[in-house]
Amino acid sequence: MKRSSGRYLAALVLLLLNGAAMFFFHRFPGIFFPAYRSFSKAWIGLLARLTSFTGVAVWDIAAVVLVVLLLGSLVHVVRRHRRFTAWLGTVLLCVSVLLTSAVCGWMLNHYAPPLAAELGYEIRLYTQEELQEACEYYLLQAARYASDMHRDTEGHLVPHDFYALAKKAGSAYASLGEQDAVLAGTTVPVKKLSLIGEYLMYNGIIGMFMPLTGEAGVPASVPPAVMPFTMAHEAGHRLGIAGEEEANFAAFLACVNSQDIELLYSGYYEAFAYCLASLYRYDPEAAVLLYHSHDDEPGVLLVQADRRDTAAIYKAYESSLQDVSDRINDTYLKTFSHESGIRSYGEVTNDLIAWYLQTAAD
Repeated sequence: MKRSSGRYLAALVLLLLNGAAMFFFHRFPGIFFPAYRSFSKAWIGLLARLTSFTGVAVWDIAAVVLVVLLLGSLVHVVRRHRRFTAWLGTVLLCVSVLLTSAVCGWMLNHYAPPLAAELGYEIRLYTQEELQEACEYYLLQAARYASDMHRDTEGHLVPHDFYALAKKAGSAYASLGEQDAVLAGTTVPVKKLSLIGEYLMYNGIIGMFMPLTGEAGVPASVPPAVMPFTMAHEAGHRLGIAGEEEANFAAFLACVNSQDIELLYSGYYEAFAYCLASLYRYDPEAAVLLYHSHDDEPGVLLVQADRRDTAAIYKAYESSLQDVSDRINDTYLKTFSHESGIRSYGEVTNDLIAWYLQTAAD
């Protein structure tokens, strides 16, 4: 009985420590950053190297094995009439240890300063004209590279060589990391989510970073136009960039600073997609006009075709599971002080406008 009580007590202490860490990091981020991010990079880098022996995500397989063991042990407890309280105490302690590893090893990066500010980009309230200008720029940049992408005889993008692309995306931050420490970190390849990849797609999830193993993973079914950017997004999380807006901006920077055509195209393609979505929310008519303003250009027509193909792939995975997944993800993000929840994915538009105005505008 004492041993069982000790497990419950240890689990409670760990949960309280996690809560305390979240409170203090939220209230006093200046005390902990950038030191914590450096620690987190080192820890995640170590885990990433330890799990780099295979091209598929270790946690993907381990999670299934753990669920089977958990159910098997529960059946054993029931059949042998063992103490359920002791079993439950062990389970809770193990969960608390794993949660502590995730929170203290990486999740506290959610309280870091905004990436754009750390990189010297000034974010302010932008006008619709500035949004439209940036949106058109990203459309034309995507169109510039669209015809160089590998396509079939009907003009559709051919699926990427997953592992070759995973290697390029994993190392996409190497040159950026030499210029700014915040973008430095592990460069091991991105992983394939082999067992639950399809399930995640039906949940509307096209990528996942696992802080327990340091693995950035994506399903193999992610649309070709989006795949390179998504891989770079998940690789960005490994660098201690926890917020979704920040990871999107990091992925954009990694893609457009690459010499690889697949990354370049995907970076500008997704930048255009985010800006167009923002413009459509504010002025649908202006968004439609901009979308068709260059219909006479072959590259733009290819971008539009890729958007239709991407939408068709996503539509094939539409299910009621997405609503549940969105609520869970929204709760998780809000727990770590991202007040806009899942809408924070699209907030990268401000960063993209700032990059355009400071880097590419005449």
